[in-house]
Amino acid sequence: MIHEDTIVALATPSGVGAIAVIRLSGSEAISIADASFKSVSGKQLVNQKTHTIHLGHIMDGIRTIDEVLVSVFKNPNSYTGEDVVEISCHGSHYIQQEIIQLFLRKGCRMATAGEFTLRAFLNGKMDLSQAEAVADLISSDNAASHQIAMQQMRGGFSSEIEKLREELLNFASLIELELDFAEEDVEFADRSQFKDLLDRISFVLKRLIDSFAVGNVIKQGIPVAIVGEPNVGKSTLLNALLNEDRAIVSDIAGTTRDTIEDEITIGGIGFRFIDTAGIRDTQDVVEGLGIKKTFEKIDKSQVVIYLFEANVMSKDRIATQRLSLEIEKIKNKYPQKPLLVVANKIDRLSEAEMNRLKVTLSAVEGSHNLLISAKSGVGLEELKEILLSFVNTGALKNNDTIVTNTRHYDALLKAFEEVNKVKQGLESGLSGDLLAIDIRQALYHFGEITGQVTNDELLGNIFANFCIGK
Repeated sequence: MIHEDTIVALATPSGVGAIAVIRLSGSEAISIADASFKSVSGKQLVNQKTHTIHLGHIMDGIRTIDEVLVSVFKNPNSYTGEDVVEISCHGSHYIQQEIIQLFLRKGCRMATAGEFTLRAFLNGKMDLSQAEAVADLISSDNAASHQIAMQQMRGGFSSEIEKLREELLNFASLIELELDFAEEDVEFADRSQFKDLLDRISFVLKRLIDSFAVGNVIKQGIPVAIVGEPNVGKSTLLNALLNEDRAIVSDIAGTTRDTIEDEITIGGIGFRFIDTAGIRDTQDVVEGLGIKKTFEKIDKSQVVIYLFEANVMSKDRIATQRLSLEIEKIKNKYPQKPLLVVANKIDRLSEAEMNRLKVTLSAVEGSHNLLISAKSGVGLEELKEILLSFVNTGALKNNDTIVTNTRHYDALLKAFEEVNKVKQGLESGLSGDLLAIDIRQALYHFGEITGQVTNDELLGNIFANFCIGK
């Protein structure tokens, strides 16, 4: 892929703001900007040092468009590895468009989505996994996803993969060399050392593959389904957690006919709460569809909160038995999902009723139990702490590499499979030429992650998800 023209785009979000930044990159970036820039000190941009900022005006002939600050970055010491100019202008939409249109007339081309970062990759300023981390960093909306993206952008993941690839490549070279001396029956690659290396690579790959289970939910937000019978306070709980009136609250049972979703950050982790329709037998067709969606959301959730009305359960033995049956159903159907059984409206209980309820809840096995009042806020902080405990954040605290990208996960699985094939071949005494085939396949999948192996279609798919101007 050859990109020799000069591109331009708005690097800040579109719309009106205090300032906007317009970015140019390419061999003609400085000269094109210089032709329309009148410095207050009379300097020319082409004669200035890299990483300098200059005050002046953008001129369209004799017409002044705006007073601006122009930052100059000369190749190769720039984000893209090319000459880059960034113009900080006032945030008027009209001014932004006037400056961009001016540069288009002067010979620039509008940048496509992610083209600045694509050029950075093509010019060797970052590898492919680091380039993908740029998009993750832009979209990060909590501390955990930000930490993971920063570590990947700094090359933590890349360096781990590259080290494994290099060691495997060295042994591959020795085995390939053996093939050149096949008639002399020599062995350059120590098989015991090679087995140790393969065991170590398998261990690291397995750790990275397993980390995706945590990394993916952190990146996407951990879905939590709030379920229970109608009118137990599910919508009130959602509103209390979000600290806003997101869901309609009513004393009429069955008010929530559809699922309502919103996200908050707890302890740096994003949780996506789903307020579902109340589960009960109903003849109402619309409510019935809502209940069907409830079970679909439970299927997709990582955590289930089963909410029930404390004051009803403390007085009604039949209701208590029904509660136990419903909880048992959920535990049997979703044995792998953390289940949090929450008694709501405890502000309506006497002390004796509260004690009886605690005894009832203590008999519920295989779940976490909690007493709250969504209306008054009692128990909500403890609820958040329990939810946070469900997330394995040990890897985050230790700054371990965590995989969040589905493409990387797929390549790691394929590399792991090929490495296991090599191990099996080594144990069964497979010939060097057949071992070399599987080794080359493993190296190929390693290269897919960092970008040693790419094609136009792959790059197009990755950078199409970027925003314009990045």
